[in-house]
Amino acid sequence: MTLDGTNTWVLREPGAERSIVVDPGPLDDAHLDAVAEAAGQVDHVLVTHHHIDHTEAARTFAERMGCGVRALDPDQCWRADPVTDGEVLDVAGLRAEVLTTPGHTADSISLLVERDRALLTGDMVLGRGTTVIVHPDGDLGGYFESIAKMRSLVTDGRVDALWPAHGPVLPDAAGVLDHYVVHRRERLAQVEAALSRLGMAPADLPPDVAEHPTLPRAVVEVVYSDVDESLWGAAEWSVRAQLAYLATR
Repeated sequence: MTLDGTNTWVLREPGAERSIVVDPGPLDDAHLDAVAEAAGQVDHVLVTHHHIDHTEAARTFAERMGCGVRALDPDQCWRADPVTDGEVLDVAGLRAEVLTTPGHTADSISLLVERDRALLTGDMVLGRGTTVIVHPDGDLGGYFESIAKMRSLVTDGRVDALWPAHGPVLPDAAGVLDHYVVHRRERLAQVEAALSRLGMAPADLPPDVAEHPTLPRAVVEVVYSDVDESLWGAAEWSVRAQLAYLATR
């Protein structure tokens, strides 16, 4: 689920002594030692969302480096205030703009590092494959809006590359974001086709369909029939998010 593991980003202006460390990841002493050596003086630790593969080491690392932890969710912060949409983090000449990008989770954020024409995406975009939207924290409507927000940065000439939290850097931001939308629309069409096979239509779905005890699994068995059953559990949470979206569209 984490591809090569969680990417920890050290953001620092060339030649500066102070940095921002994004997503310290799990408690792994060798990894944290390497991050500390690379980061120098850390102004603050930032987490892109609350999932444990991003946050487990956040407070421990912040204590070690003598700084606080910032996030959109106040519960993830420690000795520091939450970030806000549009806030510009200015650390020794480094400027990174916080963008709220819900979808993967409600508290997901991205960072625009405009000088590098790059967008650090957390788990909203992955270096390989596509992200999982897990109901109820994940929201497909918010996801589409956030991807459109990211795409507008490309259209405006502010972003060329994506820096994901898992997998390699993506130099073609436009192509990846367009693929994400196409892929999700295709999945939605498959879910609608599965509903038709099951004798239902989106208009028939109740508002609480995502909590239905059997329908999401039945849709998974149709849409993901060619996928190893060991992955059906994760697929079911994604289908729940898709059904919730279709029910309110």
